Amino acid sequence: MQATPFLTFQPATGSSAAEAMIMYVELFDDGQILFEQRRGLGDFGDEGTIFLAEFIVAGQKFRCSDSALTHEWNFSPAISLWIDCPSIDEQQRLFTALAVEGREHMPLGDYGFGPFGWVQDRFGVNWQLAAPA
Repeated sequence: MQATPFLTFQPATGSSAAEAMIMYVELFDDGQILFEQRRGLGDFGDEGTIFLAEFIVAGQKFRCSDSALTHEWNFSPAISLWIDCPSIDEQQRLFTALAVEGREHMPLGDYGFGPFGWVQDRFGVNWQLAAPA
């Protein structure tokens, strides 16, 4: 038995699993797309969208899909991806890239527990980035 985080993207709201995966695997040194299965002509949902995919970033395997339905919910800051960055420079690089067209919940700073920043990327996924003090 193994738990794997699953990210549901909603193309109808401008959130694309394929675009998100590409961005994430390019940002992280160990990033890689393990597989992707796209919807074909006649499948439920838009042709070419991600039915199911799996990728790795920061040593963690994720699964994702583009929802064929539009839901009333989306990603929430209540669930976020915590990244222990090896350096402040790496933390800054990731934060800056993830913040493009996103939203800063907590700008990079020291909040009493070391260098930290919390950002929502343009796809709605939330990231907490910590670095060594």
